[in-house]
Amino acid sequence: MELKEIQDLIRFVAKSGVSEVELESKGFKIVIKTGNAQEIIRVAEPTVIHAQVPVASAPAPAAPAAPIAAAPVADDSSKYVTIKSPMIGTFYRSSGPGKPLFVNVGDEITAGKAVCIIEAMKLFNEIESEISGTIVKVLVNDATPVEYDQPLFLVEPK
Repeated sequence: MELKEIQDLIRFVAKSGVSEVELESKGFKIVIKTGNAQEIIRVAEPTVIHAQVPVASAPAPAAPAAPIAAAPVADDSSKYVTIKSPMIGTFYRSSGPGKPLFVNVGDEITAGKAVCIIEAMKLFNEIESEISGTIVKVLVNDATPVEYDQPLFLVEPK
């Protein structure tokens, strides 16, 4: 199963209100459970299931950080659009140490432009903007854990 398909499945589960989805196919199993405060997502492949269980549970302590970063969003949400994290992982503003940042405050972006990278289970995923506009605020510090659907950037749409 491709990463994009997993992301689409997570979005579907979040929007549908279903409390649990379990999918098993071709040597892997995905269980997505939604709760009151957080979503628990486990991806397990039979060949490395013991290595992945600790990785999937590691981001859980970062949940308290989400409300802190989201608090300023409530004040500005009326005129700005929020770019949110499509997955759990580690947020990076550049493609590597010493490399230029993808975006800064004040930068003009277009739909499809990479705005950051999120590392999930040793895979580096470029996150692309779905809107065009100007970056108003970066809501997450570089190299910090992020949760699914956590606000990352505020954008003033064109």
